[in-house]
Amino acid sequence: MAGPAGGANPIAVIKETPMGTRQIAVVVLMVFLNALDGFDVLSSAFAGPGMMTEWGIDRTQLGVVLSAELVGMGFGSVILGGAADKYGRKATMLACLAVMAVGMWMAGHATYWQLMPGVPGTGWLTDIVLWRFITGLGIGGMLAATNAVVAEVTSSTGRSVSMAFYVIGYPVGGVIGGFAAQEWLLVVGTWHDVFIFGAVVTAAMIPLVIFLVPETPAFYAARRPAGALEKLNKSLKAFGKAPIDSLPEVEETGPKPKATDILANPRLRPITLMLAFGYAFHTFTFYYILKNAPTIVALAGFTPAEGASSLTYANIGGAIGGAIFGFFLKKFGIKGPTIIAALLGVAAVGYFGLGHESLWEWRIAALFTMFFSNAAIVGYYAAFALSFPAYARGSGTGFVLGVGRLGAAGSPVVAGWLFDNINGGVDNLLTVSLLMGIGSVLAAALLFFMPIRDADEDMEL
Repeated sequence: MAGPAGGANPIAVIKETPMGTRQIAVVVLMVFLNALDGFDVLSSAFAGPGMMTEWGIDRTQLGVVLSAELVGMGFGSVILGGAADKYGRKATMLACLAVMAVGMWMAGHATYWQLMPGVPGTGWLTDIVLWRFITGLGIGGMLAATNAVVAEVTSSTGRSVSMAFYVIGYPVGGVIGGFAAQEWLLVVGTWHDVFIFGAVVTAAMIPLVIFLVPETPAFYAARRPAGALEKLNKSLKAFGKAPIDSLPEVEETGPKPKATDILANPRLRPITLMLAFGYAFHTFTFYYILKNAPTIVALAGFTPAEGASSLTYANIGGAIGGAIFGFFLKKFGIKGPTIIAALLGVAAVGYFGLGHESLWEWRIAALFTMFFSNAAIVGYYAAFALSFPAYARGSGTGFVLGVGRLGAAGSPVVAGWLFDNINGGVDNLLTVSLLMGIGSVLAAALLFFMPIRDADEDMEL
């Protein structure tokens, strides 16, 4: 893609000029939206001990509930990630927020019922599984769209740090939600109120997106809708950039590129598959702590609110680790630091699995697991933003996140089964933790062999 005579490439304008106030404001809002995603995903973990008590379900059954939104996120990332490339990042975000708000509200009013009363093995089928799945659809699409927005409104020099802050929004949402749950929602209310609180906050984000977020110039340049030049210049103006005279030329060597080319393209296919399965392996370990820490701590003799506090501190560690890691990426690149962070995360998961006597020991152990594991997540998201061209960025990111959610969705179910079937009781915590840590070891191995290239410049880093 080259700049037209008398004009400029709008993607290059954004990448090569200093970031203005509107760009920074959009990135900040994307951080808040990712924080909202973080709370919405972890809300079922905060509510888990209460559901076990009220409904009398075991840990394997709870694992199915905890996995429901992660399965939905996988489908949402693929299906709605494509929508972000077809209909626009902004329209997709608004649709996803509406879906998430409805899903959270209905989950807060869920009741326990059996598909076939009296038949063993059907007790886990509750309407909350359906509504958590629907919530996950919205979250998956939201993650793909917001990741694309951050990549497309930031300059080359500001992208790594912006992406790091975007990613740490996820654990920040867990921190805020954790304090809300342990100090208020689970104290004066019940687990139902965790979901209702999330629904209200989600709905409140809709007008902010409507009024603060322009569609990205990169989307208009790649999609070429009717009136594309006028719309593109309006977007550039919103970001404080000069207009262009005409759309950049696209070299036509065949059919117009489609998002599905990510797997047909011999240059994109290896990085796409290695990112997808590496991310899946890492999230298998990552969500072991995020989905199980409150229940593990509660079953060790603490209250549900105290169990929720362990997840709060895990997310504090994730926010700190992610923020620091962004500067490491800027200085040392993506691959090496991400491998190291993933392996240190495995060691921290093993330490968590040793078990602890005091609540503060549990909190510190959880903090260290997410400090390193979320740092590795930052590395993956930086690779997502770098590795896909604008025409397929939403779809490519969505595909990677969708496949990655296979690991995330499997994590609570596998962990629950291991807890119920290996040695029994809390004595198997270390064994389960070490087994669940294998995911990040495999992710580090894939990262070692992964080629990471700038999709715009086609330069290996």
